[in-house]
Amino acid sequence: MSRLGLAGAAAAIVAAASATLIAGVGPRWGLVANPSISTAAAADGGAPIYFQDPDGKPFYSLTPRKTADGRDYRGVPARADVSFDDAKQAPAELAETKSADARGAGPRKIKYYRNPMGLPDTSAVPKKDSMGMDYVPVYEGDDSDDGSVKLSPGKIQRTGVKSEPAELRRIRTLVRAPGTIQLDERRVSVIAMRSESYLQKVADVTTGSRVAKGQPLMEIYSPSVASAAAEYISTINSPVTGGVGLYGRGSRRRLMNLDVPEPAIVAMEKSRTVPMTIQWSAPRDGIVLERNAIEGMRAQPGDVLFRIADVSMVWALVDVAERDLGSVAVGQPVSVRARSYPGRQFEGKISVIYPQVNRDTRTARVRVELPNADLALLPDMYVDAEIDTGSQAPVLSVAESSVLDTGSRQAVLLDRGQGRFEPRDVKLGRRGDGYVEIRDGIGEGDAIVTSANFLIDAESNLKAALKGFAEGGTSQTAETSDSDKRMGGRP
Repeated sequence: MSRLGLAGAAAAIVAAASATLIAGVGPRWGLVANPSISTAAAADGGAPIYFQDPDGKPFYSLTPRKTADGRDYRGVPARADVSFDDAKQAPAELAETKSADARGAGPRKIKYYRNPMGLPDTSAVPKKDSMGMDYVPVYEGDDSDDGSVKLSPGKIQRTGVKSEPAELRRIRTLVRAPGTIQLDERRVSVIAMRSESYLQKVADVTTGSRVAKGQPLMEIYSPSVASAAAEYISTINSPVTGGVGLYGRGSRRRLMNLDVPEPAIVAMEKSRTVPMTIQWSAPRDGIVLERNAIEGMRAQPGDVLFRIADVSMVWALVDVAERDLGSVAVGQPVSVRARSYPGRQFEGKISVIYPQVNRDTRTARVRVELPNADLALLPDMYVDAEIDTGSQAPVLSVAESSVLDTGSRQAVLLDRGQGRFEPRDVKLGRRGDGYVEIRDGIGEGDAIVTSANFLIDAESNLKAALKGFAEGGTSQTAETSDSDKRMGGRP
């Protein structure tokens, strides 16, 4: 379809919308000025320019009218109406024009007039469209060649344009991932005999009990341990060896190789006797995870009788998505929330990033070390982790709403003042807390549009299209004239 055909179709749609409005069905979002109201009537601030439903409902009429229950529609004068006509200058713009006249600069010069509905149609002289709406004047400087766009103060106020300077900020970027609590492998101890032994007595310790380092767990009798102890005591008591000499140190080493606790060896040295049973104690503070010791049983070498874990420090094994691995590093702080304790946070740091990606879930495992002094975190407990991957140093950043992102191109709008806005391509970095890092394109302190930037971008694209259409029309007219000259004026 040609451009003229598109313009006609758009005009027909607008005409149909205006007819619906006059019939009493207004748009749901509020008031729209009726295009058929004359300029003279609008200039009269006292006479009503249209009539509105007395209850404020979106029903309007160009002539006096009554509601279904017999009440009159309320007349709306021009001074109470909301005008969207950019052809009328706002007070600030009028003041600026008068100031320019006072300086001798003269009034602003109109370059051309554009279609009020945004259609690709321009005119060198004032005119009206098919519905009687005045074409909007375009002044010199409103469509500069540097790609900037200039808006009137009234339009800036209506669209809610806001700007704020680009500043140095520390962007806090969080990577969220689920995980589970696991024991620290370095804090688990197993009590197993290194020789055939018999359990004479087992302490009142069960699975889940808390034990302290050195606390008695059981008493055992082992022929191998008794033989080594008798040899050591005889060496100590022998006047030939003269106490603990080279031979005595070898006997003591044999007891240590049988994993006899140090307190039991010291007690032998003091009493100079061989005990019938040896007391076995806990090697560390922790929780009893497993108890297989039973009184009277025979334990073979390697049988696990107790398994004790220190849970004052635990691991959170977190599954981080593959796309976030590039921003995760060892030493970054992590906040962990357990689903069993709403509102409570456990702070830790990344200690290990496992060098493997799960082919099914496309995640990599990250280990976080967490202090657990009150033993609130239990093995296999589900947790949610937040990894702070933001930079420690502040970086130049703007609000995320400032960025116009088309996928292949990112840009922001610079507020040059006096209603002029200039698009600027930028290179983005990290995102977080509603801000985005700007690595190239603008400087610190530049005023950047944070709201209504899409409306300004649309205005810029519209003016560029109208300018190109106007230039194309002028060029086409010149080519037609040259062709007529070459043809000698013949059709």
